[in-house]
Amino acid sequence: MSASPVVERILSELQELEQIIARIKEGMQKLQQTNDLLYLDSVTLNLQSFYNGIERIFESIAQDIDGHLPQGGTWHRELVSQMTQEVPEVRPAVISEHVRNELDEYRSFRHIARHIYSTKLDRARIEPLAERVDAHFGEISRELQAFVSFLRASESETDNRS
Repeated sequence: MSASPVVERILSELQELEQIIARIKEGMQKLQQTNDLLYLDSVTLNLQSFYNGIERIFESIAQDIDGHLPQGGTWHRELVSQMTQEVPEVRPAVISEHVRNELDEYRSFRHIARHIYSTKLDRARIEPLAERVDAHFGEISRELQAFVSFLRASESETDNRS
């Protein structure tokens, strides 16, 4: 396993996610100023993108480091759960149970938002997710940065043994 492609993927996705967070904030600000529900559509799309970006990071770790990507109808839930588990002699847990619980809200929302008409979006459910996304991203980002540090240290150890 070479950690470099995974590290690059994590760092690249985190940069993209920062832009998504900015779009969510801007959309929420415009929604609150204008009450134009088209901004709610934008916020919803960006909340989905936020979760999808996190999931892409987890897929990369699962495939390239763990060598196992969950399958079946519950694979999205299982993938997040897999990231809370240490893989002995391979890697520590990527995220904490606390972050997992936060992500479950976004995963669940993403599923609902993908399967309903935009005219049926629930503003009362979307606004709290959007308002907390920045704080949640901060926690997720810190844990992923710690994981990147682990990968870099492991790669450095491997290079020193060669």
